[in-house]
Amino acid sequence: MTALNIFVVVVVLVATVTDVRRRRIPNVLTFSAALAALVFHAVAGGWHGVGWSAAGWLAGAFLFFPMFALRGMGAGDVKLLAAVGAWLGPGQILIVALVASIAGGVIAVVVATTHGYLRTAVSNVWMLLTHWRVVGVEPLDTVTLQGTAGPRLAYAVPIAIGTMVTLWLR
Repeated sequence: MTALNIFVVVVVLVATVTDVRRRRIPNVLTFSAALAALVFHAVAGGWHGVGWSAAGWLAGAFLFFPMFALRGMGAGDVKLLAAVGAWLGPGQILIVALVASIAGGVIAVVVATTHGYLRTAVSNVWMLLTHWRVVGVEPLDTVTLQGTAGPRLAYAVPIAIGTMVTLWLR
């Protein structure tokens, strides 16, 4: 395992612990991890490395930003994926996001089932899709992070899973 891989794993593990415990991912963690990635890739690859790292950061932010804009995901989750993207680059962050999304879906079903919330969650998804079909894609206050009383998923967990699987597949 390379130093880069170890650093990324430490970042996602620290984010996971803080997200599970406090339901927050600190800005100091995500921004310093992204800045460290830019510096690392600048030293390792010059301007090309900086561009590659910045492209990974932008791709990571872009991939999860729509869920944040629809108030279904916290900003810390978006910034964490962006920071991981700054380390792994635009190609690898696509894999991280895909695996994280699959893992997040599976974990969400497990959490909803164990809390007796699965029927309500499925009903909420149906209501949201109907809302989007009728009025367009915009947040529906009753099914946003702030508007629902349902169980919450610390999304740093699926991002960590996506990161670990991606690093393992490299």
